[in-house]
Amino acid sequence: MIRTLALILTFQLAGEITSRGLGLPLPGPVVGLIALVLAYILRPALAEAIRPTTTGLLSHLSLFFVPAGVGIVAHWDLLRDQGLGLAVALMGSTLLAIAAGAWAFTAVARLTGSEEREALRDQGRE
Repeated sequence: MIRTLALILTFQLAGEITSRGLGLPLPGPVVGLIALVLAYILRPALAEAIRPTTTGLLSHLSLFFVPAGVGIVAHWDLLRDQGLGLAVALMGSTLLAIAAGAWAFTAVARLTGSEEREALRDQGRE
């Protein structure tokens, strides 16, 4: 488990160094994650080796939200003053993200030709 966590954190550190060093507009952890996915593609055995640890981490993902809860309590006054604006921004961005995801899925389905004929008939497009 320690070896796997060290590997994940190493990719995150490498991503952070790369992002800051090259002035990329992506956060370091995202760059590290992309590098980790590329490493999985190049060496599939790597993905199988870390699967047990990552599955365990994901099963306890709720623990990662504890710091967010502490942050809410620590900044309660700010949340009380700006809460409505934050709620509107969160709901709006969530709706836009869902719409963008649906649009991207539909676009990829059209480009790859994987649209189902029955679905097209149900929508009246065929």
